[in-house]
This record gives sequence, structure tokens and C-alpha cells, in this order.
Amino acid sequence: MEGDSVTLHTDLTEIQTDQQIVWMYGPKETRIAEIIKQANWSFIFDIGIFRAILQLNSQTGSLNITNIRPTYNGLYKLQIISSRATSYKRFNVTVCAHLPVSVITRNSSNCSSSSSSSSKCVVLCSVLNVRDVSLSWYKGNSLLSSISVSDLNIRLSLPLEVEYQDTNTYSCVVRNPIANQTQHLNINHLCQPCSDYGHCCGFTEAVIRLVISTLVGVATVVVLVHHFRSTEESTNTAGL
Repeated sequence: MEGDSVTLHTDLTEIQTDQQIVWMYGPKETRIAEIIKQANWSFIFDIGIFRAILQLNSQTGSLNITNIRPTYNGLYKLQIISSRATSYKRFNVTVCAHLPVSVITRNSSNCSSSSSSSSKCVVLCSVLNVRDVSLSWYKGNSLLSSISVSDLNIRLSLPLEVEYQDTNTYSCVVRNPIANQTQHLNINHLCQPCSDYGHCCGFTEAVIRLVISTLVGVATVVVLVHHFRSTEESTNTAGL
């Protein structure tokens, strides 16, 4: 997970005399760390993205990467060289971003007048898309639907249609290769019949109408007051 520390192990309990440990990274096998037991010497190369985040275990040669980021994704190669033989190990590292929080809402269009007699409730599970994330609906332990896209920093939304009186358990799961996060659907809270839900949906409209009516009333009073004052002033002028 992004921000964690990761250790790539040599599986050695102790580096033997005349052994050399070499760590390389990427397709070009760029040397990033090295330790030579014979000379009791170790060195971490100061290159680009690895600056100040590598730690080399002087006893085992294991490599620790601190505060890891997605930019550290890729192939790491270990080379153990001795006078007798040379052995290799490879590590494929994938760094996942922290899982975003999903939100379950009701699809407001499901409360339109055209669906007032519908027995279905449509809800949406939404989440901000990050690297290697998928969004899924489950009914109990059974997968109903799933979505994932490669475009980052967009909003993923996955709909689910349920009955108003459905007693099954539904959950929305956000998942990446190493973690998952679950939000449970509360049907009784989100899914009211449209005849009832419409009152909730129409509240904003009612407030807007009330405000408009008030403004019209105030404007009418202002016009009448102006009219009476103008009439009164005209009368007084005529009297003079």
C-alpha cells in the first residue's frame, strides 16, 4: 500500500566472506544498492526516485524501501555473487493507492412522475477512481455486477435496482489487489415508495416556489405603494 515500507529479502541469514550483493531496478537493471562482505563495505547509489528511501541490511543484504509510492512500481533484481557461483532473485513490486470511500445514494430520477407507480428502487454506489480499483455490488456473497476503468481521477458509479420491501443483504465493495472496503445498503433508509419519496424530492421545489411567491408579493406591495404616493403627489400638486 502507498506509504508503507517494503522489504525485499535475500533469504540469507548472514552474508558470507567474499560474497557480493547487488540490487538492480527496472528494465535497464540500474544498480541501486550494493554490499561487498570482503571489504566490509556497503553503498546505496543516489539515483532519482530512490533518493533517501533505501535501507540496506548489512548482515543479510535485504533491501528495505520506505514510504513507498506508485513510482516505485516495477521489477527488482537481486544478484548474489561469490567465488563459487552467482544466483539471482526477482521481485515484481506493485504499489496500490489507499482505497477511496464509496458512497451509496438513491438515483433521484427514479422518483420522477413517470415512475411513480414503479415497485423498483434504483441506488448508485459511487467512488473516485484510483489505480487498480474495482467497484462491485454483492447480494449476500454473490457478485451481481462490477466495474473498473483505466482512467484515473474520474467518478465511478454502479447502479443497483431493488424492490422497496426487499429483505436481502446488499453491499458495495471497493477493491484493489491487496485490500477491500465494504458499504452496506440500507434499503429502508434510502428506498421509500415514490409517493412518499416524492415529498422529500419536492421539498426543494416547494421552497423555491415559496421564495418566488414572496418576492412577487413584495414587488406588488412596492408597486402599489409607489402608485399611491404618485397619486397623492399629483393630487397635492393639483390642489396648489
